[in-house]
Amino acid sequence: MMGTVARPTIGIIGTGAIGGFYGVMLARAGFDVHFLLRSEFSAVAEHGLRVDSAPHGALTLNPVQAYSNAEDMPPCDWLLVGAKTTSNPGLAPSILKAAAPNAKVLLLQNGLDVEDSLRELLPDSLHVLGGLCYICVHREAPGVITHQALGAVHVGYHSGPADGPARMAIVEEGVGLFRSAGLDSQAMANLHQARWQKLVWNIPYNGLSVLLGASTTPLMADADSRELVKALMAEVVQGAVACGHDVPAGYAEHLFMVTEKMPDYWPSMYHDFLHKRPLELAAIYARPLAAARAAGCEMPRIEALYRSLSFIDRRNT
Repeated sequence: MMGTVARPTIGIIGTGAIGGFYGVMLARAGFDVHFLLRSEFSAVAEHGLRVDSAPHGALTLNPVQAYSNAEDMPPCDWLLVGAKTTSNPGLAPSILKAAAPNAKVLLLQNGLDVEDSLRELLPDSLHVLGGLCYICVHREAPGVITHQALGAVHVGYHSGPADGPARMAIVEEGVGLFRSAGLDSQAMANLHQARWQKLVWNIPYNGLSVLLGASTTPLMADADSRELVKALMAEVVQGAVACGHDVPAGYAEHLFMVTEKMPDYWPSMYHDFLHKRPLELAAIYARPLAAARAAGCEMPRIEALYRSLSFIDRRNT
């Protein structure tokens, strides 16, 4: 190809810890990034975004191309959705206003089938992709994000107008965005399988952080909580296999070891609990439980964790 390829315009829908971190990294790499904010709009418009990153140092983006209304955003070729899954049904109008024709909508979210509820509300011309973020990051204050470790994004195609080779080309384009920003990124051939694999970490650590009021280091330091984490991980693997998805041999053990080496981390569900936000129970617990049950697989420990968290969530909000 002749000349340079025009860099895509990127929109961030939901500028919390995830949207803020990846948006800042992409903007610093020279991409044209536009941030949609709700409650934190004035703080970010005034002071910019700051990422205090253990691996990368103190990163600031100021001024920020910040918006309180999606109507004011330019047409975006890529839309990165960093909002919580609990808000997905309400996001479609903002996505429609900010999307260029044939835009790629990448959901940077945890849980199973999180793309489905949004897909139904979007036109067939838009591509929907899923992104799995392997990262320790949280929002410290309005416009201030703490990044403790990791940062990889694995990208897969969910649905849209592209077929076979064109799908992989779009996935590779997404992977290229993150790699240009100095972040590890991989293409996933099977998004559904990859989402099950991510649940092997999310189901035990997110739920137990809320139920036991403990971050990863104390959970890994105690014999009983260690056994509980292992047992929950094993159930997720059983559920994935029942639903027809390969989980690599030793995968749960690998995640367990990675967590032992990680800096002490409070998972995102604990932050939601702390700030009295609704917990992402449907995406991370109810849907995997229903999918496994439909495949003839019961996950009783996960079910007990889910019931406990549902009670906690209702009392908390």
